Order: sequence, then structure tokens, then C-alpha cells
Amino acid sequence: MKIQKLLFLTLLIILISPNLAQAQVVLDERARAEVVDELLGERLDSVLPALMDRTGIDMWVLISREYNEDPVLRTFLPATWLSARRRTMLVFYRDAAAGTLDKLAVARYNVGKHITSSWEKEKQPDQWARLMELIRERDPQKIGLNFSKDHNIADGLDHTDHELFMEYLPKAYRNRVVSAEDLAVGWIETRTQREMVLFAHLSRITHNIIAEAFSDAVITPGVTTTTDVEWWMRQKVTDMGLNTWFHPTVDIQRTAVALKSHLYSFSDRPEQEVILPGDLLHCDFGITYLRLNTDCQQLAYVLKPGEDQAPQFLRDALKDGNRVQDHLTEAMKTGVPGNEILLTALANGKAEGLRPAIYTHPLGTYGHSAGTTIGMWDAQQGVGGKDGTSYGLYPQTAYAIELNTTVNIPEWDRDIRIMLEEPGYYGRNGFRYIDGRQVELHLIASPKSTLGE
Repeated sequence: MKIQKLLFLTLLIILISPNLAQAQVVLDERARAEVVDELLGERLDSVLPALMDRTGIDMWVLISREYNEDPVLRTFLPATWLSARRRTMLVFYRDAAAGTLDKLAVARYNVGKHITSSWEKEKQPDQWARLMELIRERDPQKIGLNFSKDHNIADGLDHTDHELFMEYLPKAYRNRVVSAEDLAVGWIETRTQREMVLFAHLSRITHNIIAEAFSDAVITPGVTTTTDVEWWMRQKVTDMGLNTWFHPTVDIQRTAVALKSHLYSFSDRPEQEVILPGDLLHCDFGITYLRLNTDCQQLAYVLKPGEDQAPQFLRDALKDGNRVQDHLTEAMKTGVPGNEILLTALANGKAEGLRPAIYTHPLGTYGHSAGTTIGMWDAQQGVGGKDGTSYGLYPQTAYAIELNTTVNIPEWDRDIRIMLEEPGYYGRNGFRYIDGRQVELHLIASPKSTLGE
């Protein structure tokens, strides 16, 4: 049996294990590279042809120079390539009638195992001229290039390379050049079944790290600060051989402090804020593994003397947050643009007496990935541009279900904000959370020395 199959079976065993601690197992670098390259091969054979047929683009040309990589081209590089080399040109040509896909590199060597070299410099010294030869040989009807006004990830072709491409391109083909934005977004957002097994594993690791961070194994009330927890989470990820794609944040809501703006949770928070009994903690945390990313926000309560659970009003507030999640995920329908999903979910939540805000984004190859945008925290009427107004929801896509609801707490004489975020998957049978969602607050015990006993 191939080593890749053994690795995949190992991941399956981890996922079905009743011992969640085993989900902390992380593949070494060599094994990761083998999995990444195998998944890339499967995506090239199954995902890319279908997307080219869907968008009507029969030739996709991606061009980048070293250290200035198109974010889409990066995803086609083998695991051992940490950047493009010199000027990297990739050409994908789809002949739907013949059922074939040419995967070519205008390079002197293959780009990994799946993309074949198609340039002999001794025969044609000019790389650009060789690219044009490939185009004329195949006579494509639509040539897709990565430029886009609305999708940042699909706008990776730089000005210089675009100018050179058009300068070299024969005049007869210039009116066949189109934006490849829908193809690029589709490639970035579409997940395979095997990728979703890996995504579940990554989400489990993320949840486990949050659970450990929000426990008395890490937090000693009266001593530990929010900054301490943030750096503990960052160091934990590094020690596991993984990466964070943004610095973790931890913030506090408590009785005597009025609700700040939404930005407070992510910027300009006081550093070294000491965690105390009775605090409601919130974290924002995401990690990267096997070219996938998570993004999670969860909540914890620090028990006071004599408490063995959080106050009922906080548990009820979390339920309100869960209801906003329900309204959002119930509004997610195939083909519906993000703005429409947003407004439907907000209206249904408000009709139930909730005070919701929704700012959900695609998740997967990148943390803030490509696809339909379902609100932004400062754009609750929807976003402009194709990604919110006309680019609809497709199956086999993943999202960070990110939102909040404001809840009045009479016992604290103030409003609080229940901020939640969980990785979710939208498939042909509807929506599901990739590794569940938070429905109970994490509880942090206080040692006697902090309770005046």
C-alpha cells in the first residue's frame, strides 16, 4: 500500500478515536508534503476540469515571478516549492469534447509530479514566445487570466506580466482574453471529500487548543493575563510544528465595564489584562495545516467561589448566539448570493427578538478565502462587488460561520456581545459544522488562593 494511503488511514483512525487527545497528532514535514502533493493531483484531475467546463474557460494561464506569487498560482506549486522560480508560467488547457486536460509549465523542468515541462530553451530561447506557441497550437476560445475587480485572490496577475502577455499575444487572440475570476474563485473555494477529512482533523486540533487554553491548566485567575493566554496559544501551535495565520486574541467582558465597539475585541485592547473570577472570556484563533486554515471564536467563563457552572443568563446568551448561527446556516442555499443570505438571516434573527450581526467569510485554502461574502462587521446591509451581489453559494465549499449577537444582561446592568465563529461546510445535502460548534461555555476553575479562603 502506498505511504499516502497509510497516512490517510491514520488520519481516519484519529478522527474516529474516542480519545480526543489523539487528535493532537500532527504529521511530520515529509508526510505532509506527500499528502499535499497527492491531494493536488486529485484536485487537478477531478476539480479543475469541472470548473473549467462550468466557467467556459478552455485555457487558463497563470504567471508569477519569484517572491511575488499570484495567490492562486501558489496553490498549484508542489510541497517542496516554497515559492515560484524565476518567472513561472502554468498553462491548463481543457478539451471538453475529448475529456482531456493539458497541465503544462513553460519551464525547463516539471513543476512537481503533475505539471509537465513544455519548454526547451535550446529550441526556443524566449519563454514568452514558447507560451504563445502553446496557445496557437491549442487555439483556445477563452483564455483566462487572473485579474479581477471584486475578488482580491483572483487578481494575482501583476501589471508587468499582463502587459508582456498582451504584447506577445497574437492579435487574433486578444479578444479571447477574459477574467478568470470565477474559475480562480472556484478553484480556491472547492473542497474534495478527502480534504474535508483533513479539515475535520485540523478543526479538532483547533478546538482542543482552545479548550486547553480556556482551562485552569493555563489560566490562574488573579495571575494570568489575556496576553499570557494569547502567547501560550501561539507557542502551543509552534511547538506542535504548525502555524497560525493571524496572532490569537483574547478579550474580557465583565460586570463593571461597559460594552465597547466591535473593534475592541481585535484592536486596541489593554495588554496584560488580569483574568478574574466572574469574567467572560472570548478568543479568536486559527491555524494552518496541509494547506487548509481554521478560524474559531469561542467563549469561557471564570467560576466564582461556590459556582460549579456559569450563571444562567450567560448560558442563555450563548443560546442566543447559537440561534443566530441557525438563522444564518438555514439561509444558505445553492446559488444564492452572499448579500441575500445575509439579509434573510438578519431579518429572521431580528424577528425573533435577537440583535445580530453577521460577517461570515469563505474559509479553506486561505483564512479569509475566496467565494461569496456573507456580510462584513461594518457592512450589515451587504457588500458591493460581485462577491456579495451576484457570486452565489456553491456546494463543496467551507466557511467561517462568524457572527455575534448583542444581549442585555440586567444582572450586570449592561449589554454583552456573544461573538462566535466555527468552521462549516456547505455540501450537496446542505450545511454542517466541520467539527461541531460551541453550545456550552468553557469553564475555568479558580484556585482557593485567589478566592480569599
